[in-house]
Amino acid sequence: MKREITEKPLTSLSMALGAGVLAGIAGTAAITISQLVEMSITKRSPSTTPVKAVSKVLNVKPTRKDKNEKVSQEIHWTYGTAWGIPRGILGLTGLTGWPATLLHFAAIWATELTMLPSLDVAPPITEEKPKDVAIDALHHAVYAVAAGLVYDAIANEV
Repeated sequence: MKREITEKPLTSLSMALGAGVLAGIAGTAAITISQLVEMSITKRSPSTTPVKAVSKVLNVKPTRKDKNEKVSQEIHWTYGTAWGIPRGILGLTGLTGWPATLLHFAAIWATELTMLPSLDVAPPITEEKPKDVAIDALHHAVYAVAAGLVYDAIANEV
């Protein structure tokens, strides 16, 4: 369904942003489950990269080192939820379905692949093992697909 800006553009924008936030929550839940399953298989520890990145950007740190994992999860959920907003904006332009999901995935993953190495909290993709790159891409694809399905379901109902 093509979403158009009607005679009430603020209403259209509000609906797209609200549906985007809900889609971001769904995507974050999906990537969290994906990561938990992967960590149980690979025996990988939870990442503290989110807290490292935010610490560098905002020059803040958790009050205690044992809180890094908890703060990382809070950042993970906030960041993932916020990424639903661009999905809503894509829907507002009329782009929906798999094309919007693919563009959303590309934006999310490209941001990670650029931002984290620039903050020195993750190595560049060229220095990662192919298996780790594939796992990371899979997690972000799970996010984008879940967010896209939820956004499109909401947008088709309003």
